[in-house]
Amino acid sequence: MVKKNSTEVMLADTRSGIAQAVNAIFEHFGGGGTLLRSSKDVYIKVNAVGLEPNVYTDPEVLRQTILYFQKCGARGIYVIENCTQANFTRLVFKAIGYLKICRETGAIPVFLDETPSVPIFLEGIEEFIDISRFVFERLIENGTKNLYLSLPKLKTHSMSQVTLSIKNQFGLVHQRSRIADHNYRIHQKFADIYRVLRPDFVLIDGLIATNHGHYPTEYNADKCVVPMDILIGGSDPLATDVVGAALIGFNLTDVKHLDLCRATGIGQSDIDQINIINRPLFEERKQSFTCELLDDYPPDITFLWGKERCCKEGCRRNTESMVEMLYRDHGGKGGFTILMGKGIDKQAVDHIKYRAHIAGSCAIQDYGVALQARLGRKNVTMSPGCNDLALTVYGLCKHMRVNQVSLSGLSLIQTAAPFIMAKLKGSQANIVPLI
Repeated sequence: MVKKNSTEVMLADTRSGIAQAVNAIFEHFGGGGTLLRSSKDVYIKVNAVGLEPNVYTDPEVLRQTILYFQKCGARGIYVIENCTQANFTRLVFKAIGYLKICRETGAIPVFLDETPSVPIFLEGIEEFIDISRFVFERLIENGTKNLYLSLPKLKTHSMSQVTLSIKNQFGLVHQRSRIADHNYRIHQKFADIYRVLRPDFVLIDGLIATNHGHYPTEYNADKCVVPMDILIGGSDPLATDVVGAALIGFNLTDVKHLDLCRATGIGQSDIDQINIINRPLFEERKQSFTCELLDDYPPDITFLWGKERCCKEGCRRNTESMVEMLYRDHGGKGGFTILMGKGIDKQAVDHIKYRAHIAGSCAIQDYGVALQARLGRKNVTMSPGCNDLALTVYGLCKHMRVNQVSLSGLSLIQTAAPFIMAKLKGSQANIVPLI
């Protein structure tokens, strides 16, 4: 039984139109005019992790959100993101259509990788991370003056179970600062960032949801991309994420970072205390998903996993999800070995004859020098840390014989122009080495 004054999270059906659903959710919570702060500026954190199909916030959801707040009297609307490692945000915005939307609506794109960094301390992991100074100044120092909206996509995630508004905030962190502790500690990292900064409102794009992880291949789209035709909105990020996770079959304890956020006491985590507006729609669309990959790899790739540590939150699933994509969507080849984790069987390593990629510092420390000496430096690629995704993409593209520039889906000339501009603007993105 839901209590009278419980937190509300609303679902809206998009089958009658995205604009109508966006309007219904914001109007239920008092309307955009009441949500705006003194500056009347709006900062929209999209999920533009990459440019692969089905992984980013739907452009039309972004467009209709921008148009809605313009009607409500917003002064400036900023669309902000710092995409995943191995890419740069300016290119992603161009490839997926966000730049076009910003031009057409007058919204201002902000490529956070092109902004200076500032360190903040995270209590749980007891370490500093670098976030965008733009974010620090606008959303932390002056957060009471500005409206901060999160527009995540409804996705499972092979490393964090789901990626919703709390996971979406990892895009505020500079890419090289994400490499350390992209392991079993990453759940705490998400919860620590949530303690420092939280969206004022969350609107989850559930037009489709992803099953089997956050990078579904086009080849396996029939198994991994599920039409849901729904938006989920709420002013409590934790509660909204709990409802989004429940919609695709995950309870609080299934999602480690949500359970850790519960421990902060900030927001409602008990789904029985959340008033789900349009609950029949929730019950009608609810499904059971899995965050595990399909493990669809070339049959002649050998994986050697460490027995002591092989964190799926970093070295393992970062690497394996990339292998799936390169294999199925880009014609990637096999014929090599991938090592990851601590405590890999030495006899198995001794049987490696030709080429190898070593993911993560644990495996590099144990076997990197010896393998390069035996197989030759050109035949052994490495991605240190937990792990360096740019070097992972570089190494896997080299072994799987995939042109890394082709991953953008744009021509070399189309890719070069935003790359040059990003560099001129001081981008700190950890991109794939081009040579």
